[in-house]
Amino acid sequence: MNVNVKFFARFRELLGTDIVTEAREGMTIAAVVSAAAKKNREGYDAIFDQKGNFLEFVIVMQNGQRVETADAAAIPVADGDVIAIFPPVAGG
Repeated sequence: MNVNVKFFARFRELLGTDIVTEAREGMTIAAVVSAAAKKNREGYDAIFDQKGNFLEFVIVMQNGQRVETADAAAIPVADGDVIAIFPPVAGG
């Protein structure tokens, strides 16, 4: 099955965007994003901690719906899913 991983802002600079990843049955959001991010160590380290968990401030969305980073390791992906990864939002 194919899953589209989109990185935004600083993450896009490090990893690119619109990365179509081949996912196995039962793969989770965290596993798919980790596989896509491992191509660039700096990008991976900007998103994941040393244990492979999403950093607290990372924003994760599955098909336009916000997903808690703590839950991303338990939520499976499906064919055609779009996973969006954002850094923290700031503005003024």
